[in-house]
Amino acid sequence: MPPQLTRIALLGPPGAGKGTQAKRIVERLGLVHLSSGDILRDEVAKATDLGRTANTYMERGELVPDGLIIDMIRGRIEAAEAGFLLDGFPRTVDQAEALGAITPLEVVVNIGLTRDEVVRRLTARRVCEGCGKIYNLLYDPPADASICPSCSGRLLQRDDDKADVIENRYDVYERSTAPLIDYYRERGLLRDVDGSRSSDAITADILAILNG
Repeated sequence: MPPQLTRIALLGPPGAGKGTQAKRIVERLGLVHLSSGDILRDEVAKATDLGRTANTYMERGELVPDGLIIDMIRGRIEAAEAGFLLDGFPRTVDQAEALGAITPLEVVVNIGLTRDEVVRRLTARRVCEGCGKIYNLLYDPPADASICPSCSGRLLQRDDDKADVIENRYDVYERSTAPLIDYYRERGLLRDVDGSRSSDAITADILAILNG
């Protein structure tokens, strides 16, 4: 039986469910979840120099420059002794090449989703300003679309979940991130998963890939 793969990256457009799948996979396999989005939002919340610089790009739905991301990711990869799953990195071919100089990946899972479905999913997302819990009005709508059932905080739409920003994010994805599909396919590392199905079906496919 082939060994479990432990150096993994997830690709896919915004709204493809990479974060959800990453959390499930790392819990099952004992890996470290390295989410560039979560790390960046943490830096923004703490108002670090990196966070302030990154926020100017994130508010426009644009990619944070490679140098900022690569230095941030490097230390976390080196500390992940049991293996890691990258979520949101690499996003460009240049980042992929920089990552390859740090450590070789074993597999890259691409979760595919159309532009129309991305816009439909993300415009329905709401975040509680009190506890931070995320809801989707399509899949797990609260009884009151404006109130968090967990803490009674207000449910808000993030600026980067508004339709015009989402369209821009998808344009950025097509220009910068989609070429990674060809990059990793040429290297024999890419495995495709249909992101239009249920979360459970996607998880099962990814686990089958990682467990050989």
